[in-house]
Amino acid sequence: LMCSWASGGGLVQAGGSLRLSCAAVGFTFDDHAIGWFRQAPGKEREGVSCIRRDDGSTYYADSVKGRFTISSDNSENTVSLQMNSLKPEDTATYYCAAVYADSGSYDDCARLDYTGMDYWGKGTLVTVSS
Repeated sequence: LMCSWASGGGLVQAGGSLRLSCAAVGFTFDDHAIGWFRQAPGKEREGVSCIRRDDGSTYYADSVKGRFTISSDNSENTVSLQMNSLKPEDTATYYCAAVYADSGSYDDCARLDYTGMDYWGKGTLVTVSS
């Protein structure tokens, strides 16, 4: 069980936009919380955004609020991250991850805690040039 390769990464100039997508492989995103995380070179992995499939609640890191939007397409079993007004400090490898939903995992989603995720996809590199 895994999230598929997170797609949509690439090179973009500061101020530009990218859309990342993640699809579940071997399971459905129903009854899961799905998050996006990133890791820049030499830095610890950090949470970017998370969405609950049960009620659609979304959570964002302060650094991306107002610029990034997470969404879920139930019919296609995918979760996307629309990234606008990108900054050089957004440069990182981005990963999608999922966790089966229970009260503990919903807390992990709200806290953007990557240690609580069960399934991980391969990352996609996002590079924002100044």
